[in-house]
Amino acid sequence: MEWRDLGILLATRRHGEGSAVIDVFTAGHGRHAGLVRGGAGRRFAPLLQPGTQLDVTWRARLPAQLGTYRVEPMRSRAGLVMDSRLALAGLNAVTALLSFCLPERAAHERLYAESERLLDLLGQDDVWPLAYLRWELVLLEETGFGLDLARCAVTGASDDLAYVSPRSGRAVSRAGAGEWADRLLPLPDCLRGIGPAPDSEIAAGLRVTGHFLAQHLAPSQGDHPLPDARARFVEVFSRRL
Repeated sequence: MEWRDLGILLATRRHGEGSAVIDVFTAGHGRHAGLVRGGAGRRFAPLLQPGTQLDVTWRARLPAQLGTYRVEPMRSRAGLVMDSRLALAGLNAVTALLSFCLPERAAHERLYAESERLLDLLGQDDVWPLAYLRWELVLLEETGFGLDLARCAVTGASDDLAYVSPRSGRAVSRAGAGEWADRLLPLPDCLRGIGPAPDSEIAAGLRVTGHFLAQHLAPSQGDHPLPDARARFVEVFSRRL
C-alpha cells in the first residue's frame, strides 16, 4: 500500500549503517513512523531535522509494517531558531509534546494545521509565546482534556471569570469561587482571548495549561512525565519577565 501526505518531522533515530527511522506528524495520517534509506548519510542527515516540513510518500506491503518513506524537504525551520534561544526551546517543546501525547496513526487535522501555523511563526519572539500558549489549549482539546472557559461552573455566569478548577478544567467566577478561591488556578484573560497579553499574563496561562498537561494528559500516557523540553521552554520564556 502507499500514500502521500505533508508532515512535520518530529524525531529521527539512526537505523543500521546509514538509514534512519523518522517520526512525522502528517496532516491526514497523524503521527506516523517510517524508514528512510540513507537517512543518516551526508545527503539526508542535515535535512532531517526536527521541525522540517516534508512531503512524504509512505510504502509498505502490509498496513501494520513500519514501511519506508520517500521524503522531499519543503522547508527547513533551522534558520528560524539559530539566533533565538526562545525559538529553539519552543521548537523542541512542540515536537517533544507531539511525540509524547499523540497516538500513532490517528489523524488530528486541526492540531496539525495549528502546529504548522505555530512553527511558521518561529523567530518572531514578540508574538510566539502567546501563539504557543493558544496551541497548548488546542493540544489539550484534541487529546480529550480541553478547558471549558466560557461560563462559571458554579453559577453559570459568563462575566467576572477569575479562576479555573484544577480538577474539571472549567472556569469559575469570583462569586462562584467563594471560600474555595485559594484552591483554584488563576484564570488570565489571555486564555480566553481577551485583551492584550503581557508576558506576565502569558506566564500565568502557561502555569494553567502546564497543570493540565502534567496532571491530566501525562497520566493518560502511562507512567511517564511530561518531556523536559516543555519545562525548558517555560524557563527560557520566564527570563523575559
